Amino acid sequence: MRAAVIGLGLIGGSAALALREAGHEVWGCDASAKNAEKARELGLADRIVSTEAATRADLIIAAVPVDAATVLVPEILNRCSRGQTVMDLGSTKAALVNAVKGHPHRGRFVACHPMAGTEFSGPEAALPDLFTGKFAVVCNREESDADALKTAEAVLAEWGMKTVYYGAEVHDMHAAFVSHISHITSFALALTVLDKEKNDKDIFRLAAGGFTSTVRLAKSAPHTWVPIFKQNKKYLLDVLEAQTEKLRLLKEAIESEDDTGLFNLIREANEIKRIL
Repeated sequence: MRAAVIGLGLIGGSAALALREAGHEVWGCDASAKNAEKARELGLADRIVSTEAATRADLIIAAVPVDAATVLVPEILNRCSRGQTVMDLGSTKAALVNAVKGHPHRGRFVACHPMAGTEFSGPEAALPDLFTGKFAVVCNREESDADALKTAEAVLAEWGMKTVYYGAEVHDMHAAFVSHISHITSFALALTVLDKEKNDKDIFRLAAGGFTSTVRLAKSAPHTWVPIFKQNKKYLLDVLEAQTEKLRLLKEAIESEDDTGLFNLIREANEIKRIL
């Protein structure tokens, strides 16, 4: 199969590597000439092509920021014919599903979200096994043609992923609570520390594993996460309100020296061990 990956950063580059390892011919495309050249040097794709050329592949994967995807995917579908499959790999789904709703070639599109990633970005961040053992969410599968869905499922299986199915709105709600809020929390912690700890050496010397693991996501690229936060505003505000309430309870327990209350809050939080 000839596959084209549009967007050769962490996610798209990793998809390209996984496709090549599975034996597919891979065409790569990126709006950044610098990224495209770096991807070529790293061997992420067999060929670097234009967006127009990419739309002639059997499988076309959009791995671009979610705001760009709502423009790009309909444009790809405009040129799409039966037999081609279009996938996206974005972290929000409702806006994109709405953007292609009613499109005459809607059935050729499969909305996907591989629940995988790191804090790094760009072609250099691509990993061939990034998706291995992770979950992939397919949204609104009933709106995709059976053969397109089968192709997407087969590709995700080749990447070593376990596929689950949700409606786009349900996906975005869950993503807000288990993924997007983690990034917001990390950004907030980094901003707090950078504001208070003026000496970089102090941060470097004293930051232990707990801080490092919590703030790791603050390294994530703003051009990726600003559109995600914007598109998932509704559910992010819900989770932020819920998190703010929990922070208030912890703050009040510390202020009042309520050891029992603080102990119970931490013990309640420890329940996450049962799940993770």
